[in-house]
Amino acid sequence: MAKRKKRKTQKKSSSFLTYLAWFLAAVAMILVSFVAGYYIGQEDGISQVKHEVHAQKKKNLALLKKLEKATQIPVQKRLKAVLKKEQPTYKTAAHEFDTPLAKPPKPPKRKIVHTAGKPKLAIIIDDVGTKSQVRAIKSVGIPLTMSFLPPSPARPNTPKLASHEQFYMVHLPMEAMHWSAEEPNTLRINDSQSQMIQRVQKIKQLFPKVHYINNHTGSKFTSNEVAMNRLIVALNKYNISFIDSRTTAQTKAPRVMKNFGLRYVARDIFLDHHMEEKYVLGQIKQAIKVAKLHGSAIAIGHPHPNTLSALKKSKSLLKDVDVVYIYQLY
Repeated sequence: MAKRKKRKTQKKSSSFLTYLAWFLAAVAMILVSFVAGYYIGQEDGISQVKHEVHAQKKKNLALLKKLEKATQIPVQKRLKAVLKKEQPTYKTAAHEFDTPLAKPPKPPKRKIVHTAGKPKLAIIIDDVGTKSQVRAIKSVGIPLTMSFLPPSPARPNTPKLASHEQFYMVHLPMEAMHWSAEEPNTLRINDSQSQMIQRVQKIKQLFPKVHYINNHTGSKFTSNEVAMNRLIVALNKYNISFIDSRTTAQTKAPRVMKNFGLRYVARDIFLDHHMEEKYVLGQIKQAIKVAKLHGSAIAIGHPHPNTLSALKKSKSLLKDVDVVYIYQLY
C-alpha cells in the first residue's frame, strides 16, 4: 500500500516538473522572442533613423546647391543690382579727359626696370561716394585703393565712409576744359594761394588719414603751371602727396614736382575709358604688361559694374604681379 502511494506521489511530481519545464520553456521562448523582437525592432529603428538622416542630408545638400547656384549669378549682374541707383549720368569714363571722345592721354615716359621679385600694381578706384560702392569694391577680393570724392549734396557721407577704412585717397575735383556737371567746391585755376590752402585744410579735417590725393577731371587745372604750384604748396603744408590722374597730355605736374624736388607719380593705365567689360579686361592685361616692364604700374578705374566684374575675373592674371595699395608702391 505504501509503495502504491509512493508511486503516485512520484508520478505527480514528475508531471509537475514536466509542466514546469514546458512553462519555463514557453517563458524562455517568449523572452527570446521579445528580446529578438526588441533588437530587430531597434535595428529597424536605427535603419529608419539612418534613412531619415540620409534623406535630410540629401535635402540639405540640394538646398546648399540651390543657394550656391543663386550666389553664382554673374558678378556683373549682382554689381549692377547693387549700383543701379548710383550710376552717374555719364556713359563712359571719358568725362575725366579734356575732350570726351579723346583717347586717354599717354602715360609718363619711364625707364625699363628689371626687378628680382614680382612687379607691383596699384589699382585706384576713383569717384567712390556711397556705401554700396564701397561694398562692391571690397567684394572684388583684391587690394583696391579707394579714392573718395569730397562730400556733396549727392554724396554727403564720404568722410564717414572713409573713416572706416585703414587707407584711402581723396579724389579732389579740379577745373576741366569741358565738363557740364562740375562737382561742388572744384578747385579753379584762378583760386588764390590762401583759397587753395583753406580747401586742402578742409579736406584734411574731413579726411584726417589722407596722405594721397589725385585729381578728379582737372584737365584745365593740371595744365596750368601757376595753379599747380599753388596746389603743391598747399598739399606740402599738410603732408599730402599728389598723384596725377593724367587727364590731359598737357599736364604741368611733372615740371612742378621736379621744381619742388618731389617725385612725379602718375597714372599709367586708365582701365575704363570705355566701359565694356572686354575693353576693361584688355586694359588690365596692359597694366600688368606695364608693371612687368617698369617694375611697377598705376591703373585707375571707377566703381562701375563692368570694371569691378573684369577685375574679379582677372584674379588668375593678376597672380603675375603683386596688387598693392598706392602707399606700398612709393
